[in-house]
Amino acid sequence: MLDEAVTRASVRPVSTHRLPPPPSALRGRIVIAAVAVGAFAAAGAGQTLQAVGAGSSTEADEVTPLANTSDGAAAFGVGGNNAGPAAPQVLPVAKLVDPSAEASKLAKSQRITEKREAAEAEAKRPKVVRPAPGVFTSGYGGRWGEMHYGIDIAGPIGDPIYAAADGVVIEAGPASGFGLWVKIEHADGTVTVYGHMDTFSVQKGQQVTAGEQIARVGNRGFSTGPHLHFEVWNPSGMKINPLPWLNERGVTL
Repeated sequence: MLDEAVTRASVRPVSTHRLPPPPSALRGRIVIAAVAVGAFAAAGAGQTLQAVGAGSSTEADEVTPLANTSDGAAAFGVGGNNAGPAAPQVLPVAKLVDPSAEASKLAKSQRITEKREAAEAEAKRPKVVRPAPGVFTSGYGGRWGEMHYGIDIAGPIGDPIYAAADGVVIEAGPASGFGLWVKIEHADGTVTVYGHMDTFSVQKGQQVTAGEQIARVGNRGFSTGPHLHFEVWNPSGMKINPLPWLNERGVTL
């Protein structure tokens, strides 16, 4: 009875649902890969232990352990992604710069900056100034039985004389009683007159700004000492007191 059972078991047919064993070549590759992964893992563990303890370096220490078993399998061509070699990495390329375009941008930026700074300076610039730095010595009105139509500011010969406001030079040169004079017409039609100067540095038709030097203090013409004789003529040509005109514009003597 027992012999019959053994006989039946030995002659039982192989089921058709069982997978056939892998070819011997594939089994060999799998065995080699497994051995390699184990060897790399052991080498990595050995390096870690040796780094903790004291000892000299050996050739085995120079083996760099792989990060994981997938790396080991990939090193021997088994496992992992068999879709093919990895796609090349696309690196960003720096955009080329046009030197002429950049230079043009810089020049434009500089022009804008200069224009803004000029506008700021213009806004801060005084529009009316004291015509000379000396000492106020004589005012508008009767003097020595005659009418004195201006004010006198005494100072040494050569002291600067400034345009009292922006305007256009309408006269520059010799004048009776003044020796030398300069006349400037301003935007509202007012005219300022500067007399007895030693020299002048402007000419007829020249544009001047408030505070710009136009001459130097002198002692020419009917003068008792070096000084600036300064007059103001309103738009109708009447000679008015220069002090109130200057004071109304923020200038005091």
